[in-house]
Amino acid sequence: MRIRRLALLLSFSIICFAQGGTAVFDSSIQDRIRNTGAKVSLYAKNLQTGETYGLRETEPVRTASTIKLAIMVECFFEAAEGKLKWSEPISVTEEQKVSGSGLLQDFTAGFQLPIKDAVDLMIVVSDNTATNLILDRIGGDAVNARMEKLGLTQTRSMRKILGDGNNLKAQPSGVTREGAKPENAHWGIGRSSPKEMVTILEKIYRGELISKEASAEMLKILKRQRDHNGIARDMKDITVANKSGALDHLRSDAGIVYLPQGPIAMAFTVEDIPEVNWTPDNPGDLLISSLSEMVAKGLSAR
Repeated sequence: MRIRRLALLLSFSIICFAQGGTAVFDSSIQDRIRNTGAKVSLYAKNLQTGETYGLRETEPVRTASTIKLAIMVECFFEAAEGKLKWSEPISVTEEQKVSGSGLLQDFTAGFQLPIKDAVDLMIVVSDNTATNLILDRIGGDAVNARMEKLGLTQTRSMRKILGDGNNLKAQPSGVTREGAKPENAHWGIGRSSPKEMVTILEKIYRGELISKEASAEMLKILKRQRDHNGIARDMKDITVANKSGALDHLRSDAGIVYLPQGPIAMAFTVEDIPEVNWTPDNPGDLLISSLSEMVAKGLSAR
């Protein structure tokens, strides 16, 4: 039923585009954002037609957990280059646990898991402890060097993830060379732009990162991602491969929506959300949800 409903909406949007074109689409996006009190950056690309839509798409944004997409990419590169083995074990100690999203923080310390499982946990449940364990293994500077080689100038890992966000005395660890620059302190764990996030997703979709097999495996992991509060919120019968991120006043999401008309890659960052709300109905998530549907309809109509 949801696919049929979305198909009808897409058909209706084709008529709207024929009558008003891009101006109508952009006006609808702006109307939805207006009066939310938030700053929105977004970029979307129809991977079949090449049509795009952007709003502050090249401006740098705080990534929150969407930087984990770049960290996953580096892991797959290093596995292909023989720098790491998926089966190699990494140990979880009490000192390495950090709060926030994920499961490992609640496990009994002293166990080991293969790095492949840590990568899965980092993406599927956005596990912060798993992310830090991976960064201990590969180093954030390696992630940044890889992004540079891919031509991505904004996407950078700044540091590992802190534990208790309320502990103002906590000192960041695993700080990269980029993160050590004073002007980058305000980015938190990472920086990117909506356009660069979509570029990464498109390269994965087209099998252009490492190999077709590696790219396909990354897509499988992204399709298992369990945070469906943003892009995938109202697309429950449509396959979505995505990675989300959240901070007190920020929500972000980057993913590929596999519509019947063809796949669309999209990335959103909603900054300056007025209220702190950690429920599934966070205003930023609701905004991303509605904008993702509007973008999906708009670009499918072109």
